Amino acid sequence: MTRPAWAERNALLRSYYDTEWGFPIRDAAGVYERLALEGFQSGLAWETILRKRPAFRAAFAAFDPAVVAAFGDADVARLLADPGIVRNERKIRAAITNARATVALAEAGDDLAELVWSFRPADPTAAAEGRPSRSPESAALSAELKRRGFVFVGPVTMYALLEAIGVLEHRLTG
Repeated sequence: MTRPAWAERNALLRSYYDTEWGFPIRDAAGVYERLALEGFQSGLAWETILRKRPAFRAAFAAFDPAVVAAFGDADVARLLADPGIVRNERKIRAAITNARATVALAEAGDDLAELVWSFRPADPTAAAEGRPSRSPESAALSAELKRRGFVFVGPVTMYALLEAIGVLEHRLTG
């Protein structure tokens, strides 16, 4: 299998690339989980997040948006004390805020996955020269999510999300 250099660094990254990265995720809960994890990854290595993902899933109720949306200050304190996850208060509060925004979308008759996938470009296989970190679509998605109450969803983070969940088709072939 042909893999990008980042996916060849170790077995964890190889497995992630081979079985998850770039494969379509089209359910709101799955997109919410990836959006939350991308937010936690900001400024860190993705490998760190993958290693901590089981602890994240336990700490954040399997990333069930309805459950996480109900988290309060006691949950924030619990999460800040959890050595298994990234203990950054801004990122923790962002995951809770984004769960609330996901629930609000659903209550308004919208779906997070459908919203994110609506930013699929005409040619999802096209990539800018080099190794881009943002696109017009990721910038537009970022703006729309912010308008709808999401936080920690900048254009670079949204570009990573669009690639990770298969909206952008950047898997290598061969």
